[in-house]
Amino acid sequence: MVEYLERPPLPELAGVVRTVWLQRTGGEPYVQRHLPTGGVEIHWPVGGAPRLLGPLTAPQVEVIPPDTTIVGVRFRPGAAPPLPAGLDELADQHLGLAQLWAADPVEEAVALARTPAEALTALQRHLVREFRRAGGPDRLVGEAVQVLMPWHPLGVDAVAEHLSLSVSQLRRRCLHAVGMSPKVLQRTLRFQGFLALAQSGAVASGRRGADGTAGLAIDAGYADQAHLSRECLRLTGLTPSRLLGGDLDRCACGHDHFASYAPFLAGRRRPPPRR
Repeated sequence: MVEYLERPPLPELAGVVRTVWLQRTGGEPYVQRHLPTGGVEIHWPVGGAPRLLGPLTAPQVEVIPPDTTIVGVRFRPGAAPPLPAGLDELADQHLGLAQLWAADPVEEAVALARTPAEALTALQRHLVREFRRAGGPDRLVGEAVQVLMPWHPLGVDAVAEHLSLSVSQLRRRCLHAVGMSPKVLQRTLRFQGFLALAQSGAVASGRRGADGTAGLAIDAGYADQAHLSRECLRLTGLTPSRLLGGDLDRCACGHDHFASYAPFLAGRRRPPPRR
């Protein structure tokens, strides 16, 4: 039995971290499907070495050993922890954090933690210090991320104009700070928005007479259900039905997709409770 628990980050990290989490595998190896989210993640097995999961443009499948406990931090797009390299050099890679980060002080703090929850707090406190030392993320890229969200149906040219940047400048800054082009990021955020709608139990708005999955696909910004299916295969390696598997509370990656999507979900109509 795999346990997975998400919680909000420390308040000082709320602007850069989507969520922090704890995961425990059971007595058998666990196949974890990592999906693109637009951001990077730190995965720290208790008693093991920390790793950075770079920004993904395609799914990655990892086999986690049995009886493993991992603490993790999932960053917002464009808000990676201070690193010596641009994220365009780290895309689709799973790297030892020691290769990128002078982590000795936090390694000792995590090793001395009495519980996984304490280890997660120690990691977060180290991140607070790192961000204060290095300064915050690129503000223009942060604004670009917000206007590329699925509730802002803008093209990349319009986003660049909104930010008073050329399209090439926006692309260069996104590649460095996010690890992908604005267009790829927009597609990733749109898909995550669809998953958030599906998992929230939202009722489709009924635009164009569509309902169910097809309606939610249109609400998330897809042309139709076929468009969603193509993007789902590209980003997850699975069809929407296989990814969600009839259990919207937990998709095949094992995570929820609510963090960062509150504006998209606010006020959405839910189906009436079953009697």
